[in-house]
Amino acid sequence: MLSNVMRATVNYTILRLLLFFAALIVLYFLGVGGIAMVALAAVISALISFVVLSRLRDSMSISLSAKVNRFRERLDEGTRSEDID
Repeated sequence: MLSNVMRATVNYTILRLLLFFAALIVLYFLGVGGIAMVALAAVISALISFVVLSRLRDSMSISLSAKVNRFRERLDEGTRSEDID
């Protein structure tokens, strides 16, 4: 079973990729080709995801931050116990 951090990260990544490929398809049908199409698709999908996926990005960030904080606490606890010995 996926943890909250992994689930949020996977969801966000999949949606970012879908936005990128959707932008690619739209640009292809508009007649844009080559490197320009890929670059424009990257910029367009980044701008759209900044607005549309902000809530999901925040959720991913909070989950990741909590996991990092728990890891740091365990690391500090281990360091303290070594210092006592």
